[in-house]
Amino acid sequence: MSSPTPKLAPGTYKFTVKSIDQAVSLIKEKLGSSARVLSVRSVEATGLRKFFVAPKLEVIAQIDAPIPALNIISEEPATPPAALLSQLPVPPRTDHDRLGQGPATLGLSALLLRSGITETALTRLQAGENWNLLNSLPLHRALAETSRLLRTQVESRPSRAPLSRAAFLGAPGVGRTTALCKWLAQEVIRRARLGHVVSVEFDRPNSLGPLPVFSEAMGIPLAHFPCETQAAVTNGFVYFDMPGLSTRRPADNAQLAAFLDREAINERVLVLNAAYDRASLRDAYSAGRDLGATHLVFTHLDEVPQWGKLWDYLFDEALEPLFLATGPSLTGDCEEDVPGAIVRRTLPEDRN
Repeated sequence: MSSPTPKLAPGTYKFTVKSIDQAVSLIKEKLGSSARVLSVRSVEATGLRKFFVAPKLEVIAQIDAPIPALNIISEEPATPPAALLSQLPVPPRTDHDRLGQGPATLGLSALLLRSGITETALTRLQAGENWNLLNSLPLHRALAETSRLLRTQVESRPSRAPLSRAAFLGAPGVGRTTALCKWLAQEVIRRARLGHVVSVEFDRPNSLGPLPVFSEAMGIPLAHFPCETQAAVTNGFVYFDMPGLSTRRPADNAQLAAFLDREAINERVLVLNAAYDRASLRDAYSAGRDLGATHLVFTHLDEVPQWGKLWDYLFDEALEPLFLATGPSLTGDCEEDVPGAIVRRTLPEDRN
């Protein structure tokens, strides 16, 4: 599908927008596919408003190709294009830029970082063989292709068999038991599977939270270890609600690791609170990896405005993303298309 014909005369234009999606839409609609992004910066409100109003994006773009002006007013008509150019430390376009290594590169990189993608994920993209090609595309196409590339990298991992005998692991307070309830609801309601749940305690109490009432309501037997840990019905599931793991003292997890090995529980679901800061997330992730985690669940996504930081964890092929908990409901708010959901919240997808 061909790009729309630009509606503005050649020159430089400044747009103040609320999001990347709005920036891409405006550039695509008003400037067309030949437009170049010269700069992108975050603009915060002044005074007390900055505590209540989200920052906006100031995008400066330029049309080089001669097209007839249609007399349509730009987003900020009072600022002449020449004045905008004089304020920017950007040289005229050269062949170097067309190869994706000049201001256009900075435009794409800045927008990716603004979307919440971390420096680690951006470095991974820049090291790929497609990076120069991405920067040779119009911005809206480059962002759409980047989202497709990220999703493909996650979905290309070898597929695993469905869960059947798994322990749910996580630090205290991450929503581990709530995540287990969400998964049980998917198993029973959507997939019509049968099975039971085992609650495990060691020297530390394991608060069951809503699990006893939820299990009774769903008709799922709840047993307390020591008990039978094998499936009670043919092809049935057995899920284990485990005590909280320690993120700072690996030695404290020795009893937990010994139990998982002794009971031959090879499927181990690591539950992480996505609202935690990056250092806390890394500590919890490392602790889960040390315990042999095989699957990954992120909780509290309803409290996280930007999901881009999650890409760092999806690149690890040793852990398969299981689902995202996007709200407090025990029987819903469960997104199993993990890369697709993060793409939709991180970058625009090409729907042409």
